[in-house]
Amino acid sequence: MPEHLKRRLGLLEVFCIASGAMISSGLFILPGLAYAKAGPAVIFSYLVAGFMLIPAVLSKAELTSAMPRAGGDYFYIARSMGGAMGTLGGIASWFSLSFKSAFALVGMGAYTAYILDLPIKYIALFFCIVFTIINILGIKQAGITQVFLVLGLIALLLFFVFRGAVSVDVHRFVPFAPGGVASVFGVAGFVFISYGGLTKIASIAEEIKNPGRNIPLGMVLSLIVIGTLYVLVIFVTVGVLPGERLADTLTPISDAAGVFAGKAGEILLAVAALLAFVSTANAGLMSASRYPIAMSRDGILPGLFQATTRRSRTPWISILFTAGFMVAIIFFLSLEILVEVASSLLLLMFFLANLSVIFMRASKIHSYRPSFRAPLFPWLQIAGMIFCAALIAGMGGEALLITIAFLVAGLIWYLLYARHRFKQESAIVHIAENVMARELVSTGLEDELKEIVFERDNIVGDRFDRLISDCVILDIEGSPTLEEFLQNVASKLSDRLACPEEEILSLLVKRERESTTAISPGIAIPHIIVEEEGRFEMLVARCKEGIIFHKDQPPVHTVFVLAGSRSERNFHLRALMAIAQITQSHRFTS
Repeated sequence: MPEHLKRRLGLLEVFCIASGAMISSGLFILPGLAYAKAGPAVIFSYLVAGFMLIPAVLSKAELTSAMPRAGGDYFYIARSMGGAMGTLGGIASWFSLSFKSAFALVGMGAYTAYILDLPIKYIALFFCIVFTIINILGIKQAGITQVFLVLGLIALLLFFVFRGAVSVDVHRFVPFAPGGVASVFGVAGFVFISYGGLTKIASIAEEIKNPGRNIPLGMVLSLIVIGTLYVLVIFVTVGVLPGERLADTLTPISDAAGVFAGKAGEILLAVAALLAFVSTANAGLMSASRYPIAMSRDGILPGLFQATTRRSRTPWISILFTAGFMVAIIFFLSLEILVEVASSLLLLMFFLANLSVIFMRASKIHSYRPSFRAPLFPWLQIAGMIFCAALIAGMGGEALLITIAFLVAGLIWYLLYARHRFKQESAIVHIAENVMARELVSTGLEDELKEIVFERDNIVGDRFDRLISDCVILDIEGSPTLEEFLQNVASKLSDRLACPEEEILSLLVKRERESTTAISPGIAIPHIIVEEEGRFEMLVARCKEGIIFHKDQPPVHTVFVLAGSRSERNFHLRALMAIAQITQSHRFTS
């Protein structure tokens, strides 16, 4: 069994990591470019983009609360749609998040002119090394760093809003939408990447305390707080800067601060921009490095990515690999087209997240028990997929071709390397259970999800839980006689009890002759004592048409057979009481 990562992060860290991954170039660079396309209505473009993210946020919150495991997107896409889609999803998520983080570091260069006169790429490299070391030291240290970075950033942005609001000139909002309503929605797709980092908290879910509460709450709080800040900051920026200047700048927030707060304001907001870029890079490295470890656990990537440090159990090889990829982007790759490709892959992840919820719920897996359920199912998810598909279609042709080529390369990797190593079951198999024999479907995914639920909710399984998990289960066709049924039971329990089949059958028949074990309509609990020491086994049988235990009683549809040694008498009685309690539930028959 793979070694699980430690749960160290609380709600504040979740909020700050999600917020830090979100605030970056989307606020400190894009507003000027977006204003050139939509005019003052860019304010509503940011608002619309936030609303378009809601389906993905709620879907990811549900999936992550049900499956809080490292690798977020990859883990639940693989468990819902299989290894091939999981491979594409995991690699795409890792790529897009790593690139967004590297771009954040490079983006610092646009603001360093206010503070230092140093080469952009070397500053980016320095911070990449710093945050690599922090992440290797441990997730708690990285989380605490993120808290200080994000809280400091929010404080500076609030200063900008309140100090700048009094300098807003309402005449700068006329005409409000020179390009019409269509431009507002078109620019919403352009600035959508501004919210892209929010849902990446899912990738470190395995390290979050009380994930069923903290993940959905942290993500929703982050969307509300940062979305509101986006709108307020853009409102002040549009109202302060002349339109022609705003449309031609890559440092709109600092330029706006310079109008109402002088050079000191410019420098202060340049510091805020640096905090934003650094916090995005830190959160991105933290999140992206969890994808290789999750994929390695399933055999899609080599096992060396599972290596963790002895003291803090952080995935150091995965962190170094991700950091190395980010350095390569910083020094060797052209940014413009890769930003579009990263955006396309990000939208693909949102599309698959919505689809994963539909697959998981349609599978009707009993152990799929999210602590948070997305509302308006399935219409919310369908709307989210339509939003994502429309935005992907609007990307440039070159970006789409590169994205398709990337996905084909990922599929080839899966077919050549990972297909025979990936052994995990997916929800799509359970959907097929509705049209094929149950014998063809294993309980692998149900067992895995059950283990996750136990760990998530700190449930300690007792002996009866283990008995239920390991017992023999029969799904009987037709309507067998009592003798035929007992013969079947004896053959199934013989090896487990190390007792001859004939002896077990004799004990079962004798017990029924003494008095029927059909304790209530449709339910029977035969129980026998065997001579072998230290034995206790259970068999559960279901028969839709029914077994006739006694001619004067209705058919029995559910049977619990208990067989144990005399030394297990106390547990025998406990098991009987537990079964009696279970069968009294109004949900048991259904």
